[in-house]
Amino acid sequence: CTPGPLLANDPESKPNVECVVLLHGLGRTADSMEDLAEALETGGFDTVNLDYPSRDDPIETLAMDTIPSGIRQCRAKGAQKLHFVTHSMGGILLRYYLTRQPIENLGRVVMLSPPNQGSEIADTLKDNPLYQWYNGPAGQQLGTASDGFVAGLGPVDYPVGIITGNAHALFDVWFAREIPGDDDGKVSVERAKVEGMIDFLVLPYSHPFIMQKKAVAEQTIHFLRHGMFDHSAAAQDEK
Repeated sequence: CTPGPLLANDPESKPNVECVVLLHGLGRTADSMEDLAEALETGGFDTVNLDYPSRDDPIETLAMDTIPSGIRQCRAKGAQKLHFVTHSMGGILLRYYLTRQPIENLGRVVMLSPPNQGSEIADTLKDNPLYQWYNGPAGQQLGTASDGFVAGLGPVDYPVGIITGNAHALFDVWFAREIPGDDDGKVSVERAKVEGMIDFLVLPYSHPFIMQKKAVAEQTIHFLRHGMFDHSAAAQDEK
């Protein structure tokens, strides 16, 4: 008896599956990462674009409740390697999770506009009732204090590439004035960095929209494949 063809959704039919878990930022939804997820799929990766209630709980709860679901869904696809692509606070969720729980066959991580050293905006507005209402408990954890939550996460010891912006959206003009140095309207370029990162790239995009840019998708795929960004292409994008 000759066995029939393997089904397209049979994990055995794709022995080298690489799956990317996408994590959106604070106050956003999975819809904000959909364009990037589609670009990753076109680039040959399976994806799991997670949605989570970013305004409801502290980062610890969000991370431990959300990330295991992405891991399970990728494993169900037959993934041999798991990558992560995060926007803004999504990167902090992942950093927290990995301080508590290693991920078997973890591949590479691309963080887009992460507040890896906190944000001055969180410092300025932490006592503002509207900020507290809109951003919830997690918004209170994104400050820059040396004894704060983000600072306590420490360096990364897995392959991380970071893309951040140095332009701000029109509605972030006031925020940009509050942030020292170059920034994307929410996070300074310097505070996007984290000790232990492999590569770092600055592109002329703003915090709310960086994940929707074609050049960012291309650079993300390049890092996931090669462990570095294409800085020659980035130089052309900056012109």
